[in-house]
Amino acid sequence: METEVKKKNEMWEWSKALLIAFGLAAIIRFFLFTPIVVDGESMMPTLEDGDRMIVNKIGYSVGEPDRFDIIVFHAPEKKDYIKRIIGLPGDHIAYEDDQLYINGEAIEEPYLDVYKQGITGTLTEDFDLVDVTGENTIPEGTIFVMGDNRRASKDSRHIGLVSTDEVIGDTNFVFWPLAEAGIVK
Repeated sequence: METEVKKKNEMWEWSKALLIAFGLAAIIRFFLFTPIVVDGESMMPTLEDGDRMIVNKIGYSVGEPDRFDIIVFHAPEKKDYIKRIIGLPGDHIAYEDDQLYINGEAIEEPYLDVYKQGITGTLTEDFDLVDVTGENTIPEGTIFVMGDNRRASKDSRHIGLVSTDEVIGDTNFVFWPLAEAGIVK
């Protein structure tokens, strides 16, 4: 009789431990971090098609997005996109001769240097925020995003400004494939 009670207690303890583990895993995935798979070549050479990353969902709950953060957001096509923040609220964005200008000041994009060396012509065609979005500056509550592979990226030049409400979180850690694992700049 005593061993039967012991078995029931042990079974109950294991059940509680499993319930707690599954509950914690669900909370972490739903509220804190979630995995995502890079789908396509729009962020090459920074990210490759099939890279698996961790999305930090809490970063923007306690802070603001920073220029050049790599983010994941809900796109109008009911799909999640991975892009880089180029413009923040109040910014005026323009490109001329493959040079980014924010509020009239030339801004370096060192993460594009490797890609620019392997192409002929310009990586990013000339544009002005007004021509693309109809806005002179980026309104509050929105951001301007672009993929690093500017020739093959569907981004704010095509889908418009992204509402910060649509941002899932930022990502900068590749965990698969193992050869590529690490922090992305």
